[in-house]
Amino acid sequence: MKKILLFVIALSSLLFAQSDTETCKKCHPDIVNEFEGSMHRNATYYDDEIHKAVWDISPSKAKGEYSCAECHAPNAKDEKEIAQGITCVSCHTIKDVEQHVGANKNVYSEDKKTFFSAEAGREGEKVIYKQESSMFGMNKTTTGSPYHDIDYTNEKYYNGQMCMGCHSHRENSSEFMICETGEAGAQNKEENCITCHMPKVEGTATTIRHSEKHAYHGFAGAHKKPEMLSQYVDLEFSKNSNGFDVMVTNKAPHNLMLHPLRVAQLRVKIISQKESKSLETYTFIKVIGNEGGPSMPWVANQVLVDSMLKANERRVVAYNDVIKKGDKVEVELGYYLVNPKALKKLNLEGSKKAQSFTTLKQKSFIVE
Repeated sequence: MKKILLFVIALSSLLFAQSDTETCKKCHPDIVNEFEGSMHRNATYYDDEIHKAVWDISPSKAKGEYSCAECHAPNAKDEKEIAQGITCVSCHTIKDVEQHVGANKNVYSEDKKTFFSAEAGREGEKVIYKQESSMFGMNKTTTGSPYHDIDYTNEKYYNGQMCMGCHSHRENSSEFMICETGEAGAQNKEENCITCHMPKVEGTATTIRHSEKHAYHGFAGAHKKPEMLSQYVDLEFSKNSNGFDVMVTNKAPHNLMLHPLRVAQLRVKIISQKESKSLETYTFIKVIGNEGGPSMPWVANQVLVDSMLKANERRVVAYNDVIKKGDKVEVELGYYLVNPKALKKLNLEGSKKAQSFTTLKQKSFIVE
């Protein structure tokens, strides 16, 4: 009995050594491979050059206070753990989320051997690891994982509310709202943060119990697999007497872009038999700043410009350009991770990642 107890303690300690995803990979290879390339795993200044650029000019760095760690490296106690970013343990031990005006706060479970998870049809279950034998030891059955127990009873893992500790909203020290997702997308089991950003993909969730699909742990977003989110944006075209309209619909329960550095653009091109003509770019943007103009988030106290596509909004963009039957109108919606006007301030002028334009959705329409 003593040996078994020591074995369990050793496994628990190994699992909670935050740098060791290799432990998780033994049973969840597909999930860990996705996770290693995710922005959760690469959330700190060690792996994300844009985050580092902002951190390098932050007043918190001068004070030696990595204030971003609360969400970017939860529970990290030293540089080695900060370098791991958000870990498997970080997300799967969120017991509750405290609601606060400035920013929400995750409440972590004190039971370090139990992970919270969600699986349709298993709501209300708790899976405890155990081995049983029958027929004088000839038949052996194993239940659960030797590394951790699984608690399927936490409702927040089914409706997406477990994401709201870090992804709901955040104010700066001036009580100005830097960014806000809101909780409209974390209300029900059918459609929420998890179903959109962690859609089901091919591959078993665990080698212990085979499944055809698992929740994508690369976390689809602006940095990773944006094509997975393209289904939540629609582009339409309509010819009229003055030219034509392009309709852009954001089906998400939050703004098209949430981070104050992001810029989205609608690019339209008319292709006829004689020429190809690019039209004026339409920009979706939210600029924060103060009386001196655009600024970094920690000194902002007002919204200077806000043309960002809002939650569930259908925006009509009118073009007065003449089009003829047979012409092709190409429409592209995409974004920059960093506002081009902020590149110099952040010393990111040489960054391919920061300067690249990523296509979210593209369509072509033939004029009738």
